Amino acid sequence: MTRFPQLDAFRGGPGLVRLIGHRGARGVMPENTLEGFLFTLSAGVPLLEFDVVLTRDGVPVVTHNHHLDGAATRDADGNWLAGQGPRVSDLTLEALQGHDVGGVDVRSPYGARFADQVFLSGVPVPRLGDVLDLANDPRHGDVHFLLELKSDPDQRDDPQARAAAVEAVVTEVRARGQASRTILHSFDWRLLDACRRAAPEMPTSYLSQMPQTPSELCEAMALAGLPEDALSAERSLPLIVADAGGQLWCPNAQDVTPTLVVEAQALGLIVLAWTVNETEEIDRMIEAGVDGIVTDYPGRVQHRLRLRGASW
Repeated sequence: MTRFPQLDAFRGGPGLVRLIGHRGARGVMPENTLEGFLFTLSAGVPLLEFDVVLTRDGVPVVTHNHHLDGAATRDADGNWLAGQGPRVSDLTLEALQGHDVGGVDVRSPYGARFADQVFLSGVPVPRLGDVLDLANDPRHGDVHFLLELKSDPDQRDDPQARAAAVEAVVTEVRARGQASRTILHSFDWRLLDACRRAAPEMPTSYLSQMPQTPSELCEAMALAGLPEDALSAERSLPLIVADAGGQLWCPNAQDVTPTLVVEAQALGLIVLAWTVNETEEIDRMIEAGVDGIVTDYPGRVQHRLRLRGASW
């Protein structure tokens, strides 16, 4: 048995590419909802990726942004929120769950992008515990979680705040008995340092996206807690992740090359590419040899893998 048995669920191999439902199955179901996660599991995709932030009363909840998104949130009267909604950290759990996240406003740019989503009503933002409890259902015995911790911009440089946020999430995972099914995942690599200290039994997954401009490079390096010159011809992202103690490298699909995948896997890293939705990109990731594909459209990836005689 490896030190981290949960890694085996995400490791690919010959004829095997793992399939991870991004925020459930965002292309066809409301994102980060129990309904979306249950749909993904019913489709034979047991690996779930989702995002976690804290409410004002310190409850870990599953939602992508620090603010409620008006394009995907209605109030208690069924009205779309105007623009950017309130910060999740300013709302109690009770106040947060008074909102409905069961659909998108197709008149908005975000809603138009995901106009194939089903439209549901009466869908609250789930607690992290609600999602973790899916693993206690015998029907979902193989479910594993790729849990993304979101870095609060207002507390990014506060180590005590980072530690407290990590502790709240880790406590919930342990309380639900799901540490052996959970991988901790973030763009904020300093949060992952805190994760290793708080939860040495859970592996860490390093998200990355190569910046396009010098200013974006500065911002990305600052978020990761790295000096601006950390990347060089001698120090690639896989090497930095491995040296930091990570077990998974999760690059944006646009940054994936076969050479980097080979390097990462030689360093012992599992490589999961995100967010892979278009057929051409799915094929390119398969050919690059990634261990897994994170996608909004699990069905598309299933079809491509089946046509190639591969499984997930």
